[in-house]
Amino acid sequence: MHEEPREDGSGKAGQLSRPDMSVVLITPDRYETIRGVVEALRQQTVREKLEIVIVGPSCEQSGLPVSDFAGFAGYQVLEINDMTSTSLARAAGIKAARGSVIAMTEDHCFPAPGWAEALIDRHKEQWTGVGSVFCNANPRTAVSWANFLIEYGDWADPIPPGPTNHIPGHNSSYKRDALLEYGSDLGNVLEAESPMQWDMMNKGHAFCMEPKAKMFHQNFSVFGRSIPLRFHGGRLFAANRAHEWSLLRRLSYCLLSPLIPLVRVRRVLRAANRIGQNKLILRVLPTSFIMLVFDGLGEMVGYLGGSGGAMQKLSDMEFHRERFLVDGDRVQPSTP
Repeated sequence: MHEEPREDGSGKAGQLSRPDMSVVLITPDRYETIRGVVEALRQQTVREKLEIVIVGPSCEQSGLPVSDFAGFAGYQVLEINDMTSTSLARAAGIKAARGSVIAMTEDHCFPAPGWAEALIDRHKEQWTGVGSVFCNANPRTAVSWANFLIEYGDWADPIPPGPTNHIPGHNSSYKRDALLEYGSDLGNVLEAESPMQWDMMNKGHAFCMEPKAKMFHQNFSVFGRSIPLRFHGGRLFAANRAHEWSLLRRLSYCLLSPLIPLVRVRRVLRAANRIGQNKLILRVLPTSFIMLVFDGLGEMVGYLGGSGGAMQKLSDMEFHRERFLVDGDRVQPSTP
């Protein structure tokens, strides 16, 4: 545990206050990988209520400048040598966190200044999970829009507040106690948050969306690099969804997998229409359909063959998003 540094970065401050929310960030190598997100968190209207939990290499290896954490309720650096599974890393951060609310985000997802305050306020109500709304941080290309609408179209801004049966994965918030109910299995269930959320709902938990909590997400904008993303994502989702299914049910879903592109491309088009991006439809439709074909192939493999090495492959793709962006997208987006 590291205490809050003084504003001038010299030494440690006094006793830490208990944070209202802990934000879990993971890095596979060094602090610089997540520095842009930390800067966005420094701009939060309730920075003093936040604890930052960094999971990755040691503080010395990461080159952590403690002055970046002045003004937060506190921060921790949790050392993990094996970063081949981002879900296991997130689980470790959740268990170490001190806040009663846990928020997760990624090195390529940047919260707007009112994000944390909106989530904290909503968590004063009965909701187990509160979802953010999403904006496309690199909207120049059809490939970026296709990836954005496939992954976050259901939660794309604008969206009304209120109850929902599904909140975004990797960049949402939960009450910590509800996550800890999974015990040692938490790392496994975090591999695919949709099935985890459905399981929570079956146990009586409730979820809502909060449009005041906005995130700006950088999406793959290189088409060739998007194909393995979609395939491995589909495989991991199916494997986790079907974890306790019978062989007959797995086989049934495997045989139905070719229909996935037809079903999901309609959702992509509805999302584009809902957020006022009708002009994009003709550009996005063929790209989205091809990507969803590979997503469906991944699900087909996942239902019968399990996840294989999908988690490790996706974990590598989680970081250093500049590898998967066209040249004009390789800048950190600004948030309002």
